[in-house]
Amino acid sequence: MKKSNINGHADKRKVNPEWFTDKTWMKVLSDKIKSKDQDIYHVHFENGSRTKLHFHNGNQVLMAVKGKGSLELFKKFGSKKIEFKIKRIERISLSEGDIVHIPAKTFHTHGSINKNKEFSHIAINILPKKNSIYKTTWYESDFKNKVTKII
Repeated sequence: MKKSNINGHADKRKVNPEWFTDKTWMKVLSDKIKSKDQDIYHVHFENGSRTKLHFHNGNQVLMAVKGKGSLELFKKFGSKKIEFKIKRIERISLSEGDIVHIPAKTFHTHGSINKNKEFSHIAINILPKKNSIYKTTWYESDFKNKVTKII
C-alpha cells in the first residue's frame, strides 16, 4: 500500500498545451500510489482553461475538487474520421464534491467556467481491459458545430 497527498505544487507536471485552451497543469497520482488498473490525475485548470474536444477508449470518472467547472458532451455527425460536424448534447455544471462517469468513446470537454478562478478535478481513467493501454484521441474544434483535425 502506498499513501500520497494531492495538495501542494510539488510534483506538478506540464501538460501538452495543444490539448487545452489555456494554462493547465497536473499531477500523476497513479504513479505516486503505484496504481496499475487505472491512470489517476489531479488536473488544475486556470483562467477559464478547458480541454479540447476528445474521447477515451475506456471509461473516465471525474471528481471535482476545487472551484466550478463544467463537462460538455457532444454527438458526432458524419462518417469522416478527421473533419466532421458536432453538436453539444449536454452541459453538466461541476462543483466541489461532484462526481461524474463518462462512458468510453463519448466526445466531451471539461474544465473551468470562470476566467478568473481555478478549477481542479481528479480524473480516473479506467483501462478498457486488463493489460491494455488507455488512449485519448484529441481534436481541434470550434466547440460548437465542427471538428477540423486530429491533434
